[in-house]
Amino acid sequence: MSVPESAIVLAAGRGKRMGTLTDRLPKPLIPVEGRALIDHVLDRLIAVGVRHAVVNLHYRGDTIAEHLARRHDIEIEFSRESEALETGGGIAKALPLLGDVFYAINADVFWLDAATPALHQLAASFNPARDDALLLMQPTARAAGYHGRGDFMLDPAGIVRRRAETEVAPFVFAGIEIVHRRLFDGAPAGAFSINRLWDVAIERGRLRGLVHDGEWYHVGTPDGLTLAETRLHTHRVER
Repeated sequence: MSVPESAIVLAAGRGKRMGTLTDRLPKPLIPVEGRALIDHVLDRLIAVGVRHAVVNLHYRGDTIAEHLARRHDIEIEFSRESEALETGGGIAKALPLLGDVFYAINADVFWLDAATPALHQLAASFNPARDDALLLMQPTARAAGYHGRGDFMLDPAGIVRRRAETEVAPFVFAGIEIVHRRLFDGAPAGAFSINRLWDVAIERGRLRGLVHDGEWYHVGTPDGLTLAETRLHTHRVER
């Protein structure tokens, strides 16, 4: 297993669904179990051996940068965006700071590992000769606080298919993936969603998914955040 040497943590977004909670505090700094969401992400990266993280910044970026200046256990570089570039554009801008293969993680996700860390499982399952990206998927039935129709179907080999408009999918993207930089070959300039590149990879059979066997919390709204805190205080889950 080869763990990527670098990662990008996507922290530029406004987090509008959090309402007034993010008027003054950027979503990556919202605390869960007394610790900022982005710190939980960085902790998990460090635990599997990643020592270099790129954090993209836009909304209240200086506040995030000041917060992260306290950390000396991982090398952090910032990719500042004068305008929000979305998930795809943000990673594309930061590519010069990243390796050929890297983790890409939303700064506002919160998950708990089972016996083997999810980031280790992704690294062990990713084949750079075969895959342009490998997405961590959470079963919708076990996605705490998630009430949507899911995102993807997976075949036995892990090949990804988007759900049709009338379908309910058994898996939701967990906001965590391993990416090969060639996914961005031919990417458009400016702001765009990484979904555009995933669709190209799906057509080529080069986008796969891996099912997460631990817990995952949808903390995209105040209700989801409250549910996560409640569950974490009432469920004794190994962290």
